[in-house]
Amino acid sequence: MAGRKTNSKTGQKSKAGGSQALVIFWLIFVVVVIGVFMLNAQTIQKNFNLFKTRITSSPNTMEEPLTSEEMPEEPIVRETPAFSQRETVREPASSKPASEPSTKPQPASDKPADQTTPAKPEPPKPAQTRERNIYFTQIDKDGQILHSKVTRKIPVTESPMLDALNVLLTGPSADELNRGILNLIPQNTRILSAIVRGNTAYISFSEDFLFNTLGVEGYVAQLRQIVWTVTEFSNVKDVQILIEGRRMEYLAEGIYIGIPISKQDF
Repeated sequence: MAGRKTNSKTGQKSKAGGSQALVIFWLIFVVVVIGVFMLNAQTIQKNFNLFKTRITSSPNTMEEPLTSEEMPEEPIVRETPAFSQRETVREPASSKPASEPSTKPQPASDKPADQTTPAKPEPPKPAQTRERNIYFTQIDKDGQILHSKVTRKIPVTESPMLDALNVLLTGPSADELNRGILNLIPQNTRILSAIVRGNTAYISFSEDFLFNTLGVEGYVAQLRQIVWTVTEFSNVKDVQILIEGRRMEYLAEGIYIGIPISKQDF
């Protein structure tokens, strides 16, 4: 009997101890909850106010923007100007915009890079010339009409005989005139054509060739200037004079030009 009473008392004490521990646990739990609540009172109040505002506000009312503290970090997408590619950079919402790249020009180098020096143009080559004998007329102290040979450098072309005749028609230079050298071919005479057939040169003159104011001696002198200048070419032995492309019998009274004329005819 005594043992049962002892066990009964022990069991009652155990139950009493367990009840006290349970009460202490719940007291601690309540204290912790109250402490957490007190620590987060401001956040809870803000969330409650936000919830209250959303319920009471109309559907068309815009939502209150989040503050910088509540705004989540999102990727900021911007264009990279150098290559026009999209570059994603994570930055906090409250950070300042990235500074623009420096556009300060770099100092130019004294030595240009990869600069090619243009080639200097070659100077034009001088025209090739050849010396030709040209025959003019000279009057001596006794008044006799003589031939006078001068040498000229004439550019080389495909028509050397015509070039020599044009120099002849141009007349003597100022220095040659001072030395008494003359051109007795009538002024304004033009060469219409000049060709060589066999050993004969056929030269056609304008009608001005017919009028020499110095008479017979003047006509002889102008023919001699033509014949002696043209026969300087090795392939020419004589000259047939033509007027406006036609063969004439006489240049003047007693001066026959119906056949080719050579040096030996003077």
